[in-house]
Amino acid sequence: METTAFKGTPVHICGQMPHVGSIAPRFTLTRGNLTELRSEELKGRRIVLNIFPSLDTAVCATSVRRFNQLAASLDNTSVVAVSKDLPFAQSRFCTTEGIENLIAASAFRSPEFSKAYGVEMVDGPLASLLARAVVVIDETGRVVYTELVPEITHEPNYEAALRSLKTE
Repeated sequence: METTAFKGTPVHICGQMPHVGSIAPRFTLTRGNLTELRSEELKGRRIVLNIFPSLDTAVCATSVRRFNQLAASLDNTSVVAVSKDLPFAQSRFCTTEGIENLIAASAFRSPEFSKAYGVEMVDGPLASLLARAVVVIDETGRVVYTELVPEITHEPNYEAALRSLKTE
C-alpha cells in the first residue's frame, strides 16, 4: 500500500499506480455533459492524467489552470483533469476559469478508475477522494511517467511530466 501525506500526516492509498513501461489501464470517466469519456477515444494520442482530490481546493484549482496553459502548447496530447467532483462542478469551474485546453472528467461513478490507477485515499480527512497524482501515457498506451505527489497540499512536478513527453 502506497502512502502520501495530508499536512504531514500519512495517508494510505489503495493499490499501486501503474508502473512506467506497463500498458495503461483502460478507464471510463464522466464528462461535464454526463457523457462517458473512454480511454479508447484517446487512442493514438498522448494522455496526461492530472488526478487530484477536488477543484474546491486552491492547489487542485492551480494544477488544473497550469495544465490548461501547458496543454495549449502540446501536440497530439490530451490533458485530462480527473477528480471525484460532480461533472456539474467541474464544468462550472472550467467555464468560470476559461479552461478550454483540457478535458475535465469525473470519477464519481467509476470506482474502477481509482483502483486501477492506485489513487484512492483510504484514510485521513480526504478518505475516498483521489490522491494528487500525474500519469503520462504515450501514443501506444504505455505509461511513461507517474508521480504520486508526496504531500497532497503540494503541486505536482509539471516539468518532469512535460519532460516525459519529450523523451518518447
